Amino acid sequence: MQIELTLLAPENAGYSARDLGFLLHKNPAHLHARETSAGKVSIFYSVAETSRCTSVLHLDVDPIDLVRGKTPHSEGLLDQYVNDRPYVANSFLSVALGRSFGQSMSGKSKEKQALADQALPFEARIVPVAIAGGVDVAKAVFEPLGYAVDAAVLDGAGQRGIYDLRISAKIKLSDLLNHLYVLVPVLDNAKHWWIDKEEIEKLLAKGEGWLANHPAKGLITRRALKHRHALVYHALERLAEGADAEDDDARAEEPEEMLEKPIRLHDLRLDRVADVLKSARVARVLDLGCGEGKLIGRLIKERGITEIVGVDPSLRSLETAARRLRLDQAGEAKRNRLKLQMGSLTYADRRWQGFDAATLVEVIEHIDPARLSALERSLFGDAQPDLVIVTTPNRDYNAMFEDMEEGRLRHPDHRFEWTRAEFQAWGNRVAKTYGYEGRFEPIGPIDETHGAPSQMAVLQRVS
Repeated sequence: MQIELTLLAPENAGYSARDLGFLLHKNPAHLHARETSAGKVSIFYSVAETSRCTSVLHLDVDPIDLVRGKTPHSEGLLDQYVNDRPYVANSFLSVALGRSFGQSMSGKSKEKQALADQALPFEARIVPVAIAGGVDVAKAVFEPLGYAVDAAVLDGAGQRGIYDLRISAKIKLSDLLNHLYVLVPVLDNAKHWWIDKEEIEKLLAKGEGWLANHPAKGLITRRALKHRHALVYHALERLAEGADAEDDDARAEEPEEMLEKPIRLHDLRLDRVADVLKSARVARVLDLGCGEGKLIGRLIKERGITEIVGVDPSLRSLETAARRLRLDQAGEAKRNRLKLQMGSLTYADRRWQGFDAATLVEVIEHIDPARLSALERSLFGDAQPDLVIVTTPNRDYNAMFEDMEEGRLRHPDHRFEWTRAEFQAWGNRVAKTYGYEGRFEPIGPIDETHGAPSQMAVLQRVS
């Protein structure tokens, strides 16, 4: 099996197609070979011209190794491949792609970062490839992502026809590689390794920014997780949670921040939360919905805080946080003290247990009301931190924003906004249910009628 990746450089493009070598971190003049768990991988360039450059990743899957179970991903005899078509095993091709082009999939290029960040005219050919459901399935998963799709039948027998598949689009290379990594096994409707919760994290990480809003996300998720219903349900819930996530690079232009900028509410809120944590003398802090790490940036300066864990459902947000906090330059002490994790806020996670404090800063209003009870159970019922701090907008104050229409929420991704009475009713109910005591305070300038623009609950667990 092989994947051919072609970069085109039209006249006056401002780059050479041979720059594909920099983008893939593979010199066009060399043959690159390595052994992987999926088989022997060879990478070479069949064309290396200024206007067109093609890199070929060829995977040699040994059917004897599959039968003997030598590969760590093997689940058995793989009868449908070993006895029928040993040359087609889509999921192993995906493994080879990830092992060979990991840096490129992350969007990194030491010499040509500007090109790595740019949408370029790419073509990809996957041959032979098994497609359960035929060309219609290939079109259903690739066309919504902007690809033109063409497929020629090589062997139409059996439930999984064998095709020569070609796709093309003007797209960033990292996006193309991540699409192929996820969707090539999906085409086959089979993976040749054990599927567990870790596979959800892989799917969400590689599907970041596109899978949540894909019209065929149900089909993709079911096939990617081998139709294991509990895992599929969990993954779809996680995708729904991040479906409307915005690019962190554009956050400064979001409606909520534009409204609140004149009163410096964002800084006031983070400073107040940091002050409460400092006064409480907590040592281990869990920042749920940490976003780009602005609160963590304040907490890391406090020597009394020995461990900080930031959790967010968005991989892109976590990457931004890592850059902001300079984790790539951090020494061992800082890396041990600070961790960033991808995770859902509405599912219990053992990693959350044992913390002195947890924060939800402008997070709760992004959760569907029907799922608030799940958040309550996972945080207050399962994790049970000694202290929980929650901040959220005060809907009463919206009348004070001159450019805000009546009835509109501050941000299009807000599922609701609570009045002061509603927030306190929620906080008191949760405190009573899970054994906490609560107090509430305003954040920001206070209007006599409408209160402050933001509000905070500090919930302390009763011993």
